[in-house]
Amino acid sequence: MTPIRLLLVDDDPLVRAGLSFMMGGADDLEIVGEAADGSEVEALVDRTRPDVVLMDIRMPTVDGLTATERLRIRKDAPQVIVLTTFHADEQVLRALRAGAAGFVLKDTPPAEILDAVRRVAAGDPVLSPTVTRQLMAHAAGTSADTRHTSARTRVATLNDREREVAVAVGQGRSNAEIATELFMSIATVKTHVSRILAKLDLNNRVQIALLTYDAGLLEEDGH
Repeated sequence: MTPIRLLLVDDDPLVRAGLSFMMGGADDLEIVGEAADGSEVEALVDRTRPDVVLMDIRMPTVDGLTATERLRIRKDAPQVIVLTTFHADEQVLRALRAGAAGFVLKDTPPAEILDAVRRVAAGDPVLSPTVTRQLMAHAAGTSADTRHTSARTRVATLNDREREVAVAVGQGRSNAEIATELFMSIATVKTHVSRILAKLDLNNRVQIALLTYDAGLLEEDGH
């Protein structure tokens, strides 16, 4: 099996050393590089071609949010997991909206960080519906109505079946769970998810979840 290529980005050398030490022994993972600031990330990604970037949010020159936004608009961009010290942080939410696949706290046990990297590399988000709601509540403000209107307009482009799948994704359902709930094959679920991503110009399931939340679809469905 080809190991997952991981890039570590954090301005604290002790944090990078700790992450490298605790993750470097995994047989299915290879740490291909380290960066101390977001300004170094794009060039390092070009050189090392990581599958996943573990990205600190707060860095002195270019922060993790900006670096994530720059990465995720690139063709064949690596997946990004945000490193943070806060559960509910507006910058984390902005990174998720920019295309990060999830986040982990810096004090998360090593085994859970490894699991997060593996899940994201396999195409699964690292974000529960509960945490999504917590983040959304934290960031709610004057832009909430604008987000809601924009989200409703975008989800209106989905057909009924795609809308059902999008809501299930927003509820944190796996493909297998969606298939069972909506009486379709897993392959069909994957096809619907791919179409939703293309129609809404999104790049991962976390963004689908955030959009369904913004549009109020989860509340309509009783979640």
